[in-house]
Amino acid sequence: MNQPLTFKTVTSIGIIFTSILLAFAPIPGTKKSLVIVSGTELQEPLTELEDKFEQEYPHIDLKLEFQGSQDIANNFIEQKNDFQPNVLITANGEILKELDSRYSTQNNRGAFLNQPKAIAKTVLVGIAWQDRGTAIFPNDQFSWSRIEEAMIQRNWGKIAAQADWGSFDFMLTNPTRSNSGQLTIDLWLKSYNLSLNSPEAESLVGLIKQSVYQPSRSTDVLLQEFISRGANDGDVAAVYESIALYRWSQAKTTQGQPYRIYYPKPTVETVVTAAVVKQNTPHPRAKVAHDFVEYLTKLEQQKVFIKYGFRPVVSGLDLSAIANSPWSQNIPGAMSALPSTTNKPPNASDIETIQRLWNLSP
Repeated sequence: MNQPLTFKTVTSIGIIFTSILLAFAPIPGTKKSLVIVSGTELQEPLTELEDKFEQEYPHIDLKLEFQGSQDIANNFIEQKNDFQPNVLITANGEILKELDSRYSTQNNRGAFLNQPKAIAKTVLVGIAWQDRGTAIFPNDQFSWSRIEEAMIQRNWGKIAAQADWGSFDFMLTNPTRSNSGQLTIDLWLKSYNLSLNSPEAESLVGLIKQSVYQPSRSTDVLLQEFISRGANDGDVAAVYESIALYRWSQAKTTQGQPYRIYYPKPTVETVVTAAVVKQNTPHPRAKVAHDFVEYLTKLEQQKVFIKYGFRPVVSGLDLSAIANSPWSQNIPGAMSALPSTTNKPPNASDIETIQRLWNLSP
């Protein structure tokens, strides 16, 4: 026969139930911050994904910081940040390898708790305002040598009998601060089969540096400047395909004309890579940091990256079939299937040499 519940029994059950709730539910005011430092090219997709992740992990407050990819490594090693990062995301996995090597030399231990993980991909492309592109790239074929000739001739009157266009202005990021600038220099030199340590390489890098006015600190900043200034201050630029696709409509609105995308042959693929740092990341936070990195590689998040012009690291996704995909918007020159072979990005040693060449130039 069932016995009636006593007050003492009900109270005990209530205490147990409350304890279970407290154990599994976040207590107000106890949110833990997770600091993510990423390259600026990921600012839009990560900002969108921030709310989704915090809904799934209500006890975590994501703090997003954005820097040029090389700046991420330098600022971490030189302790220039006024915050303590838990996850680093760079536009190129080689930059994390370089960071880990430098950190290990200084501290006799590795920088990361886990192996860096690929979360998205993109390639280097050229962009040009359409009239400029037609003039400098016959048959819509991108050419490093044509850009070099234009730098030497310096103005459009000599380049294409268009004196009213003024000077020829090429834009790239500072290779001592940004991955895309490093990729640009590396791909340019390789197109001529030049050794990074040759006098010819030093001469070409010198010409490029002298021809570029105030190279930007990061790729997304460069593209926004390219769009806002228009053809009078920027004719051709080297950027990531991802942000070239994403910001194309902004250029059309701001300048009344779109730019065209050009794929160098070959181009170079860069893999956006994330890693959890050991320094100031205790075990409970490290577990959530690892979950965040894994979260970015899942199917639904990969679709968000595609929306912002990135290529996924998971297979089986049709780029043009994803909602709001830029590959479905008839962007001039854009191709969902890469039209050319792709080189590997420069390794840590080559990156160091590229930075040295840049710093050698006046």
